[in-house]
Amino acid sequence: MPKPRPGDEQPPREDGGSRGEELPTPCPPPASPLQALPAHELQQITDDISKLAIAHEIVLSGDFKLQAASFSPKSLENRVKETLHKAFWDSLEEQLSAYPPDYSQAIQLLQEIKEALLSLLLPRHHQLRRQIEEALDMELIRQEAEHGVLDIRGLTTFVLGTMARLCAPVRDEEVRGLQSLTDPAQLLREIFRVLGLMKMDMLNFTIQSIRTHLQDHTVQYERKKFQQLLDKLPNGLDRTRQWLCKAAAEVSASSSQPPPHPAVSGSPAARSPGAVSSSTTVPSLTSVLNRGYMNLLCWGPGQKEYPETLFMDQGRLQEVQAQVNQLTIIAAVLLVTSGMCGSTLFGSPGFVARLKRVTKVLLEGLSCTRYEAALEDISDQVLQEVSRTLAQLGYPAFTTDKCASLKGQIKSIADKGNAVRHVIEQRIHSFLSLFISPGGQNSQKDFPKGLNPIQEELLEVGRRFGSVIHHNRQVFGPYYSAILKKVLLPNAEPDSDAAMDSF
Repeated sequence: MPKPRPGDEQPPREDGGSRGEELPTPCPPPASPLQALPAHELQQITDDISKLAIAHEIVLSGDFKLQAASFSPKSLENRVKETLHKAFWDSLEEQLSAYPPDYSQAIQLLQEIKEALLSLLLPRHHQLRRQIEEALDMELIRQEAEHGVLDIRGLTTFVLGTMARLCAPVRDEEVRGLQSLTDPAQLLREIFRVLGLMKMDMLNFTIQSIRTHLQDHTVQYERKKFQQLLDKLPNGLDRTRQWLCKAAAEVSASSSQPPPHPAVSGSPAARSPGAVSSSTTVPSLTSVLNRGYMNLLCWGPGQKEYPETLFMDQGRLQEVQAQVNQLTIIAAVLLVTSGMCGSTLFGSPGFVARLKRVTKVLLEGLSCTRYEAALEDISDQVLQEVSRTLAQLGYPAFTTDKCASLKGQIKSIADKGNAVRHVIEQRIHSFLSLFISPGGQNSQKDFPKGLNPIQEELLEVGRRFGSVIHHNRQVFGPYYSAILKKVLLPNAEPDSDAAMDSF
């Protein structure tokens, strides 16, 4: 391949390397540790990751809000903070109580208050800006302090009036409460506290205002920032490559069998005209990537770290995984109970809702490793509800053997190899795979049997899962494509798209 002439623009290679190099071999061994980076480069990388994470959160979290840093009341950080703050405000009180008063510290605070008020103004607030500049003329304030005629109360009255004009409605009561304070040191302290809240309100208002704009440009922005990180961290896609290699091996191993669901397997595998023999079926890029995404729902605590391209979504995906695990147990408990109780009892008004509610409460916040103890309690609660409902309907109570059988079947759901649990889990995963396929989430006719009691919750989980995956595919699709083409067609030309679909 001829080298580019000076001035020719070449896009960054999609797997993070330079354009002049060949793509790495499939599933390479772990790279050697990076050499220590200079402190300024580490700081720059940290800043880039922070900016990337904030933009990502703003777009994907509809309720994203900035919040002031807070520490545990008993933490060392909180004790240090409170000690320093108390010393500062005690010093201010001493200065203002002296005779004659020392205004040096108060003047610094007034300067910061002025800057805070100006930062809250919108571009159209020309008149208010002039009023703040005139009322808080720092040169004039210093002269008045030198001559002992500084009117702190008059200045704070102006500040409170300006705050009342600028604050959000939710802060009205707090601003009004400041007007009753008479001690100047305490008043200045509370003004600073409420101004901090107002600045946070303004930041969050700005975030809400630009969210739509960010949604239109975030894909390009995140990809650009990620590429900048890869330029500094050449091995920055190692875990992503391993994750995709594992998915490719699984799809290839199962290619001789009918796929479990069209959304998981993707489009039919194509045959490569040159890279492999004519009798070899090459999985599609989409089928492999979808398998990788679905594997995230089974990510165990002992597995390797998340792929780099999904690191910012790890928390969201782990929440989805926990919800899927919980819904699996709930649906399995309901299915077992239905089989034992029959349609008459199971169709009793409110019966299923009560069973679902008590099962969900007892599973709330538990990890998979603690399901066994929870299912012991769940089986007891289910039996109580069954007995109560049977009595209300005038049916005879279950025999001792039938009660023991129902309880044993519910407790056995704790075993991951349990047949009912396995079937429910497969059906849930099959349904969720629709949400990572174009247009698949609109297919309500494919809702699996046995999952109707959890339909509402499952749809919500599917929408959340699909939203995260759709955004991830848009941002990192070119990187995935470059890696998978090398894995699936190692002998193909670097720029060849033969037999390969795209994302």
